[in-house]
Amino acid sequence: MKILSEFRNELLKRKEIVADMKSGKNPGIQGALKAVAEEFKAKEENIVLRKVDSQFGSDNFIITASIYDSPEARASVEPRPKVKKEKKL
Repeated sequence: MKILSEFRNELLKRKEIVADMKSGKNPGIQGALKAVAEEFKAKEENIVLRKVDSQFGSDNFIITASIYDSPEARASVEPRPKVKKEKKL
């Protein structure tokens, strides 16, 4: 994995990264998450993947992610998932 850009955002208590990963097939969300966690020695619960992008026919993948300092910092910034309502009969 090659780091293309790394920016420390002190206001939001996170590190914003763009990395280039070489893989034979699409790593998917979980594969990219594990690769970023290993590279930066961070917990997976503190990482938010923004995008895993590639060019057609290429084995290079561009990963855009944010690594938060703590789960509390992540919870204060990231939107919560919507809760689905039950359907009435």
